[in-house]
Amino acid sequence: MLETMKPMDIEKRSFEIITGLLEGRVLDPENELVVKRVIHTTADFDYADNLCFSEHAVTGGIEALRDGCDIVTDTQMARAGINKTVLARLGGQVHCFMSDQDVAEEARDRGVTRAAVSMERAAGLGKPCVFAIGNAPTALLALHELIAAGKVEPALIIGVPVGFVNVVESKERIMTAGVPYIVARGRKGGSNVAAAICNAMLYQIDR
Repeated sequence: MLETMKPMDIEKRSFEIITGLLEGRVLDPENELVVKRVIHTTADFDYADNLCFSEHAVTGGIEALRDGCDIVTDTQMARAGINKTVLARLGGQVHCFMSDQDVAEEARDRGVTRAAVSMERAAGLGKPCVFAIGNAPTALLALHELIAAGKVEPALIIGVPVGFVNVVESKERIMTAGVPYIVARGRKGGSNVAAAICNAMLYQIDR
């Protein structure tokens, strides 16, 4: 039977269904809304197990966003999916350098990916950033090197690239970088997941 409801009630009902399908599973209260929003975005309950959080990563991410930090993404798709209106009210903005002509030229000249060059550009922003990586494992590998070199101190790394080549390895490596992280272990992820995690934190500020 079809459910009849007002448009503004559809999301609320979706979260009620998600809670029911979790069948009484108790999620960490700090991480619960992030996990449920990712499930809401993907309809994939594997994320209840795949999402890994460093200690108080969500709380720290929310505090950083509340203080006006920026978000850096590795795709225009993730950038488009993040609620920029809420972020702007907090004093932040979203950056994606992947489509910049000079980034493409430098990546070609050096024989590296645009994602790696983009992370180097982000390191020069001069303000705290949340890095939301949903596509390129090379972005995570570049961040790992930049962190080790003392060139960037992310407020939070959201490491959820999807795919096969170096995806699992890059996620595992970023979990050893000594910075706060939210990682989707394994091969699953995507730009929509990266954006969903950002929004889950933003919406907890803008209630």
